[in-house]
Amino acid sequence: MRSLKLNFVLLASVGLFFLGACSNQASEPSSSNTNSGTTETAAKTDTASKTETSGEKSAHGDSHGKNAQVVESGKYHLEMVPEKEGNATHLDFYLQTGDKHEAVPNAKVTADIQSPDGKQKTVPLTYDASGKHYTAKLDGGAAGQYQVKITAAVGSETVNGRFNFNQ
Repeated sequence: MRSLKLNFVLLASVGLFFLGACSNQASEPSSSNTNSGTTETAAKTDTASKTETSGEKSAHGDSHGKNAQVVESGKYHLEMVPEKEGNATHLDFYLQTGDKHEAVPNAKVTADIQSPDGKQKTVPLTYDASGKHYTAKLDGGAAGQYQVKITAAVGSETVNGRFNFNQ
């Protein structure tokens, strides 16, 4: 009888251990950010293969800040870093390509931004050659979560990434 109770406790403990391990894996990807990205060419659309929100370096070791949000979209690496500056938010956007994540300086980049109150605006991003990234400043607005769709026209390709931030 004692052996039966011991076996039952052991089995229940192992079951709880596996249940706990599975629930940690399932909840890990469900971050508060719902990011996705696409690369669109003439008649071809590829869905982003990887999305990260992290303050740590990505698998490629090149995260640009603690608020960095990364979207891997086809051959492109897209990374947005929102930084609060007083009542405004400064957006840094890194558009890179290849295994070495080389900067793409000749793209036309715009951000379609939806504020928490539902208002939408399009903001052009300009290239900062010294920082090898695109940048824009968003003046203060409603407090809450902002949805951002960044579109980069690179030659005949269009690369999209979806991000968000709180202001």
